[in-house]
Amino acid sequence: MLTALITVAVAAAPTLPAPGSILHTTERVANWQLAHRDSIAHMPAANAGALNPLDWQQATFWLGMTALADRDPRYRTPILALGRQQRWQLGSRPFHADDQLIGQIWAWAAVHGAGKAALAPMQRYYDYLLAHRPTNDLAFIPDPSGHGDPPCTTRWCWCDALFMAPPTLFALSKLTGDPRYGAFADQEFRATAQYLFDPRERLFFRDSRFFDRRDDAGRKLFWSRGNGWVLAGLARILHTLPADDPSRVYYRTLFRTMAGRIAALQKPDGYWSASLLDTEAKQPESSGTALFTYALASGISLGVLDRATYQPIVVRGWQALERAVQPNGMLGWVQQVGDRPDTASASATQFYGSGALLLAGSAVYSLAREDRRH
Repeated sequence: MLTALITVAVAAAPTLPAPGSILHTTERVANWQLAHRDSIAHMPAANAGALNPLDWQQATFWLGMTALADRDPRYRTPILALGRQQRWQLGSRPFHADDQLIGQIWAWAAVHGAGKAALAPMQRYYDYLLAHRPTNDLAFIPDPSGHGDPPCTTRWCWCDALFMAPPTLFALSKLTGDPRYGAFADQEFRATAQYLFDPRERLFFRDSRFFDRRDDAGRKLFWSRGNGWVLAGLARILHTLPADDPSRVYYRTLFRTMAGRIAALQKPDGYWSASLLDTEAKQPESSGTALFTYALASGISLGVLDRATYQPIVVRGWQALERAVQPNGMLGWVQQVGDRPDTASASATQFYGSGALLLAGSAVYSLAREDRRH
């Protein structure tokens, strides 16, 4: 069935746009978001935390900026300025993955002008974590008080965390030569995957609350953006791990397994549904689509995915994202902050949606350049 679906996609999909066109769209979104970085007016579900660059919502945007800066060096300046302003700190919660995503931006900055100073606070943060390793259960049970984070979030008990924290730790190990950070990430990643991955569906549940939930048609609930976080996180890990790292086989295998399933779930319009198994849903959703497009394009460039099979899927995903970019450069159709499939609208965006678009655009741009050399 998967082969048949992908074969249809290959026959129907157009070729990659010109690299300059891809970069132009990506930069339009970056410029709009930079101009509105102090505003949440277009983010209906955003809270004040979104204005904090150390928060995962805005940190995703800055991560996308690092990818764009690798293609256009003009974008390095605001990233380095942000790091110096924030003194290279991570978030205030010592164990929460959401507060660790910003470390991926600081790791990039360390090799693009900031030096080892960009790593020092992150090393202190993780040294504390390693000295006080949480061992709690991964069952996602809300805080009894109704306030604060569920107790399990001191570990990676929700699938989004696999994008936020593990690539940060692997990058820190690579840059410092200290294997402890990567070893911790590898152990915790595998524990989360064993708990949340459904091997039959080849997808991740968002957290344990969704194991037994079904939609109105009786289908399991697999959230697009949640699985997008995982697949994109795997792509980032594969970018970072050395080719001879023995754990690389595990991540490559899981990445390929998920990629095949995700490819088969893309809708004819190029988007992925907010609820992945509801492939007849009509409404666009751009954040999950951007994360999948980024991950699949990266997989091709890394030599992990077959170009002939997956490139047409990437092209359709990118074309869908281009349609989601509004005339002013704002990325629309971003599902707001949540933990499950929900609606989206053309007038609503989020920092993490823009960041995912920048990741996707940068990866597709590189793919288009490679394609022209072949």
